[in-house]
Amino acid sequence: MNAQLLNRALGTAGPEALQRAELSRRLHAIQAAPGARFDGREEQIPVTQGKQGENAAVLRAHHAGVNSIEIDRLLSGGAEASIKLWDLERSENTQKHYINHPVAVVKKSPSSHQYGITHVCFYPFDSLAFLSSSYDHKLKVYATETMTASATFDLDSVIHSHSLSPIADHLLVACATQHSTVRLVDLRSGASTHSLAGHSRAILSVAWSPHEQYILASGSSDGTARLWDIRRSANSLGVLDLEDSVGIIGEDGLGKDARNREKGKAHTGTVNGLVWSDNGRHLITAGHDERVRVWDMESGANALSHFGPILKNTHLSTLLPLLVPSSLQESGKQVMLYPNPKEILMFDLFEGTLLKRLRVPGVSAAPLRGNAGQMNTRSRTTSLAWRAGNVDFYSAHSDGAIRVWLPKTPEELQSDLGEAEGLNSAEDEDRKRKRQALDDVFRDLTKHKITFT
Repeated sequence: MNAQLLNRALGTAGPEALQRAELSRRLHAIQAAPGARFDGREEQIPVTQGKQGENAAVLRAHHAGVNSIEIDRLLSGGAEASIKLWDLERSENTQKHYINHPVAVVKKSPSSHQYGITHVCFYPFDSLAFLSSSYDHKLKVYATETMTASATFDLDSVIHSHSLSPIADHLLVACATQHSTVRLVDLRSGASTHSLAGHSRAILSVAWSPHEQYILASGSSDGTARLWDIRRSANSLGVLDLEDSVGIIGEDGLGKDARNREKGKAHTGTVNGLVWSDNGRHLITAGHDERVRVWDMESGANALSHFGPILKNTHLSTLLPLLVPSSLQESGKQVMLYPNPKEILMFDLFEGTLLKRLRVPGVSAAPLRGNAGQMNTRSRTTSLAWRAGNVDFYSAHSDGAIRVWLPKTPEELQSDLGEAEGLNSAEDEDRKRKRQALDDVFRDLTKHKITFT
């Protein structure tokens, strides 16, 4: 940072470069903030805000697990069919520890969802409305101020996720359902009959292009990632092929008169995650082959980014990597956050380099109060959401918790380093004592003569 300030003072670096350098530093200093917690209980029981102990372990945003979160204000959908709204501005203060309580709740009822929430999102142009989908086959539109449903669409199939274009004039909601067709719901007319046929099995993820309002991507359990242009009578633009690192270049090298590709797979297993880069030039897909692939969307070519063998992805639900806004990074760089079990991995998107492993704090068995009444012994990170205008993000987990990730100051990082060195020293001493005890036991045993008969 001192070098950047010196370059700025000498006039060799502009204010934008200085700002990006500082934002990049803060991005790489992100750590878990265990003092920021979300308590979704109806009865408010006083909780000690000191060290993370027994009281901290019982704090859950949703008692049966959090399936999806979205940030304008923080919106969360739970496995127990409830939706909760949280005011992040109210909970912010200079203290390291605070507990956030929901400001509004939609409970399970005949007029709301009957089964677990699969996905929630705010209306892109106005946070006074949001959409939710559920295992009960319904897509609902809610008014944020009253938390009441203003429209309900029954698609007669489990809705794994949905997507609303952030730029389009149309109000089409694309829904990934248990059926093999992408369902389009028109919020303006109320129609939900239009379908896009092309996949052969259930669809788990859909995403509209952030730059082309009629272009849609979908991922299916048949292993394909398919592109659509909803204006065309033959809607499908073709599929992405993991074996193709060149792309469809056409007669002029720019795609002119190129034929659609209808054969090929993006993954050797289910495709359950699709995310566009904010400039629309790349599409990122995640699959059950435990691979993440980056695609050049100008040609449809596999960019051949390789992230190593540490990725885990086996659950039959939507899993979406999170791309850090490009405005927070150096030109040409892109950071991806990937939700692995018990940790969140930070990668350089184009080089595939692992930049950081963020351990999820306080992962433990959490009681699930659903029909099975079983224990969740493996905490999955189910959803990630970046907070616009800030250098922080939030994560949702199957143990019912919502966790906060914030950048630490250089002073805090130095303090943590000192504590870690002290902890390592104490662990070394403890290890030596145990080793000495084992040696003493071994010597005592060898002193005695043992006779076998």
